[in-house]
Amino acid sequence: MRAFVDDVVCWHRTGAEDFLLRSIRSPHSGVPHDAGAAYATLAARTGPILEAIDAGRLALPAIERDELLRFARRARRIRSLAPDLDAEALKREIAETFELSQAPLGAAPSSAETEEWGPEFDLMEPLPRESESGVAPWQRHFSASALNTYAECARKWFYRYTCAAVEDRGSAAAAYGTAFHLALEDFHGDFPRPNGADEAAMRRRVRECITWAFERHRDGFATRVEFELQVRRAQRTAQRYVDWLLAQAKAGPFEVLGREVAAELDLEGRQFIGYIDRLDRDERSGGVGVVDYKTGSIAMSPAEYVEKVRRFEDFQLPFYYWARTAAGDRVTRLVLIPLRDALLDVRPIVVEVGTTIGIDELLRSKRRMIELSDELSSGRIRSFAPAEDPSPCNYCNYALACRWKPPAEGRRFGS
Repeated sequence: MRAFVDDVVCWHRTGAEDFLLRSIRSPHSGVPHDAGAAYATLAARTGPILEAIDAGRLALPAIERDELLRFARRARRIRSLAPDLDAEALKREIAETFELSQAPLGAAPSSAETEEWGPEFDLMEPLPRESESGVAPWQRHFSASALNTYAECARKWFYRYTCAAVEDRGSAAAAYGTAFHLALEDFHGDFPRPNGADEAAMRRRVRECITWAFERHRDGFATRVEFELQVRRAQRTAQRYVDWLLAQAKAGPFEVLGREVAAELDLEGRQFIGYIDRLDRDERSGGVGVVDYKTGSIAMSPAEYVEKVRRFEDFQLPFYYWARTAAGDRVTRLVLIPLRDALLDVRPIVVEVGTTIGIDELLRSKRRMIELSDELSSGRIRSFAPAEDPSPCNYCNYALACRWKPPAEGRRFGS
């Protein structure tokens, strides 16, 4: 009670809103805690709490609404008292206005008060320690991106998939990628067989698709300026993409068989699910190409990407290869298409199956997918180790909460 009175005194003397926000959350305010806390939170963002109460800005039951209005009337009565009122007289006015106990405000609580309120809390006997066990086994389907996360940093996988930790609302980069994927999905619905005779129509249509797709994801960009800049970047990149399509069609005609194609694969009882951005078929050889759009950073060459597959750092294209092979396709190419830089020509990373990457390497990747999925489904994992390399922490949503992360590398400056 003394703390409540002191807060009201400070508010009377200074008018500082913080003291009133504290006092409304007190059990002596006469306002239910949840209602007081809700209005205190609202007022911290929108302005004076008494005005918010008068306006009824939060929908509350009639009883709680009446108690809030009573608190507002009492607070205004205290505020109207003479600013130079003696401290003891002011405290008596506060006690009378809020119908507090008439005991001296500086005295220790009486035995009657102690009996009424009881001790602040009762200590419980310690509970027996639970026996240690593994982390709950993963019982849902798997995806290549989930295994990529696990390969990058096991603890990041733990936060994202086991804890289902809340992430941030997303970034402009994520919104850019989502919108660009959507635009190309619609574009290839109209042009499944690119050719030079349709160049003008293709360029016009891809502009329309970019405009429409980004408009749908406008909320993903913080400001209108950022939105406009990213739309212009995407429009320039899309025209370079059309340049590449026409060059590819001239070198060898192909057909877009599917867009956002579901990829499902059963690996010894473990279900893997994903979506392939695009499936192509070479009209001369009949071979199928798996195409993945990339609006972020990717490997700089086929050899670099294959090395990541060999180190079990990327399972995306190997998973797509086995999913389409299981569906009956003869997959001959795995393609990453960079759509990040509007100033550079589109130069895909093309991995030829059987030459750039061997079937044996794809088999090793498949076996590793089975091993990791078995491991995550076993329930035997007791802890998830962080990455040894600090670079994954730079863009990790859980870095602030992770006390196990490796120390950041020191900055290096050229001489």
